[in-house]
Amino acid sequence: MKRSFSLLELILIILLLSICYYSFFIKIDKNNLEDAANRIVLYLKQTRYQALVDSKEAYDNKLWHKKRWTFKFFRCKQSIGGIYYIIYSDENMKGHPNIDEAMSDPLTNKKIYSSNSCEINSNTSKYVLLTKEYGISDVNISCNMTSSLGQISFGNDGKVYSKLSNYENQENKYEIKKRCKIELKSEEGREIGIIIEPKSGYTYIE
Repeated sequence: MKRSFSLLELILIILLLSICYYSFFIKIDKNNLEDAANRIVLYLKQTRYQALVDSKEAYDNKLWHKKRWTFKFFRCKQSIGGIYYIIYSDENMKGHPNIDEAMSDPLTNKKIYSSNSCEINSNTSKYVLLTKEYGISDVNISCNMTSSLGQISFGNDGKVYSKLSNYENQENKYEIKKRCKIELKSEEGREIGIIIEPKSGYTYIE
């Protein structure tokens, strides 16, 4: 009788520890997901503001729209794995952003940039490394018109674009006409959505 009671106690203790352990890591996952979403919303708002004050419109350049300020998601190189993002204006219009074209975080003055090696260094913001810093396993953009994970570009008129055309005089092509959702998925399978409204570019967590 004594042995049965001790075994029951042991089972209860293991059960309680399992619940505590599970709750602890669910809370961490939830916090990481929300922190990642909040950071992206902050940076999207900064991108929109930058586009408003730094107009790229130039009538002597029929491809000027390619320089619009853009928030773009990338995959780390295959040997590393993971997802990161960059905020940049493609000044040389070659389609391959470099660190000199990246926006600086106004609080830290670090570049909102990474290469596909996804390494942290003293010159770039660690917050762009979604998988390494927050455990984000996937990003899905409902308005994505690219062959990659997707991007959001802003015009100096407040309009939002899901892609920037490679052709002349197509500055209004790929403007989003309905709300766009950026969905972040954690390695544990939880999801959170970020909404971007058309025309105004108003951004918030769903």
